[in-house]
Amino acid sequence: MPFNLGGPELVFVLVIVLIVFGAGKLPDVLGQLGKGVKTFREEANSPEKPAAASTATADKPKTN
Repeated sequence: MPFNLGGPELVFVLVIVLIVFGAGKLPDVLGQLGKGVKTFREEANSPEKPAAASTATADKPKTN
């Protein structure tokens, strides 16, 4: 397992998450986490160039 986490450690982390977010919000939080991980993996495996959004703001001169 990553970070050498065993069963008791995972249970402890899940209990803390449950306390912090509550039982009602937990499915939403985990769903968003899953979407974030999926997006990260897709972008990490993508052979395309990085997104141009970060360079677009650096290239434009500021006008006031």
